[in-house]
Amino acid sequence: MIQWQDLHHSELTVPALYALLQLRCEVFVVEQTCPYQDIDGDDLVGENRHILGWRDNQLVAYARILKSDDDFSPVVIGRVIISPQARGEKLGYALMEQTLRSCENHWPNKALYLGAQAHLQAFYGHFGFVQVTDIYDEDGIPHVGMAKEEQQA
Repeated sequence: MIQWQDLHHSELTVPALYALLQLRCEVFVVEQTCPYQDIDGDDLVGENRHILGWRDNQLVAYARILKSDDDFSPVVIGRVIISPQARGEKLGYALMEQTLRSCENHWPNKALYLGAQAHLQAFYGHFGFVQVTDIYDEDGIPHVGMAKEEQQA
């Protein structure tokens, strides 16, 4: 069973921050062989949030939500990741459900945006995201910008 946390960055413990940075480095830098600066200054600022999924005290699912100070900018979902040990369990769907629930709870009626690896368009499409950019290269991996329009009550 997965234990979910939806945390403002100020609520992150040092072990939780270490675990999320370790998982992001393991997958995005090492596994995907993309040397880039993952620690980008956005983890601990503003209203930004972290969605963490734990199983047996191991972080197996994670996403970061960035909320700009600009009220006209969309909320940006990123760093969506499932641990290699937990892949194939459809955990990505549960992670996105938790992430979208957090966005709706904290910023209802806001448009959402994410930069998806191009091969995951159908996955994000399941949640109502549509392609809004051409495919572009990000760190050697084809990506596409996807948006989900604000929900009207």
